[in-house]
Amino acid sequence: MPITLATIKKKLDDYVGENLTVIAQAGRKKTIRRHGILRETFPAVFVVDLNQDENAFERVSYSYTDVLTKNIELDFEKN
Repeated sequence: MPITLATIKKKLDDYVGENLTVIAQAGRKKTIRRHGILRETFPAVFVVDLNQDENAFERVSYSYTDVLTKNIELDFEKN
């Protein structure tokens, strides 16, 4: 079954309020790991509140296209 932006959003809706790690591509062979909480999902983007001990800014947003094209990976922590 092909993955669409709508199915990515529906899956992320189930994880709102959960802890996660975002692994983002930052260039050639470089990745950035950010820890936070999935705060909200919108029609085109989702918002992650970042851990303030590790990051200089409070929140970051990504588009569902970033997930689809594998520019970012999301790893939800298991309780």
